[in-house]
Amino acid sequence: MLKYRRSREIKRIIRFIGIRTLIVAISLIIAIYLTVIVANIGGHIDKIMESEVKLRVYARLRNDPTWKALPAEERERIAQSQIQQELERLGLTQPFIIRSFKYLQDALTLNLGRALYITSGGGSKRIWDIILERLPPTVLLFTTANVLIFFVEIFIGLAASRKYGSKLDKAIVGFAWLSSMPGWFYGIFLILIFAAWLRVLPYGGMVDAPPPEEPHLYALSVLKHMVLPLASWLIAYIPIGAYSRRTFFLLFSMEDYVDYARARGVPPRIIERRYILRPTLPPIITSFVLTLIVSWMGAMVTERVFSWPGLGTLMREAIGINDAPVIIGVITIYAYLLAISVVALDIVYAIIDPRIRVGG
Repeated sequence: MLKYRRSREIKRIIRFIGIRTLIVAISLIIAIYLTVIVANIGGHIDKIMESEVKLRVYARLRNDPTWKALPAEERERIAQSQIQQELERLGLTQPFIIRSFKYLQDALTLNLGRALYITSGGGSKRIWDIILERLPPTVLLFTTANVLIFFVEIFIGLAASRKYGSKLDKAIVGFAWLSSMPGWFYGIFLILIFAAWLRVLPYGGMVDAPPPEEPHLYALSVLKHMVLPLASWLIAYIPIGAYSRRTFFLLFSMEDYVDYARARGVPPRIIERRYILRPTLPPIITSFVLTLIVSWMGAMVTERVFSWPGLGTLMREAIGINDAPVIIGVITIYAYLLAISVVALDIVYAIIDPRIRVGG
């Protein structure tokens, strides 16, 4: 009988994971295809590229003395022939709707191709090279910020829920309004105070110019440049996060099983750890993981304010000059990271959540 129950549980878990994976896969395909459509402005980018091809061909031919000596009709025939060859090379002779599915296939297989205009620091137009160059700065800054925010929120939220109505609790409620402004807003004031007025921290960038040659000095320079953007995010997002965690923990602390544990004389620390914190960890971890993945996209305005060379800056540049392959490439990487995280969390829930094992 026990073996039969375990077999049924395993089948339910596999079915649950399979359905969730299928839903995520369909969502991923739809999201990437919509990105292809939007990044190419529904095919309008084709007209822009055709115009640029014509300008390049005519500019090249005008510098050719032989072409200038030909009759007007012959010059036009040669120009149109070269334009057609260039359009065929770029694949612009096919209708956009057909090419959009080719773009979708390339994105799903992570064949991201080459950028139209943007290059990496080494001069490469391969989108993988460009993304891998910009990803580490974004991960360094925003992952550090989100990890700090996560643990500070948990610590303050637990402390406030433990002492409901205390000065700390009232302070958290009172300062929650600080999160009504985004991080870059506080970043501007921090730059004015600590860079422009006090001149103790840099205005922006990731490292001093010229960069220090010694590794430890280089690391210290990067840390110095991270202080202001990190501080701006801590000021903007810890107040509302701590308030949310405090409210969340308070709700769980009022459950009947918590009151029963108190009545049995269970020590407060054990109640907090076993009966309040543990049941709240799954949604908290889910929120943390998804926030972490989202942060890897970078914050365009924050990176702009602090001249931080990450994915947010890359996306802003790509959108500004209509570099559709770069936009599609960055969104595709983000979509894959998000999809993998969601499926991984579903697998964890399927294993640890008895409601799924029983057939919920």
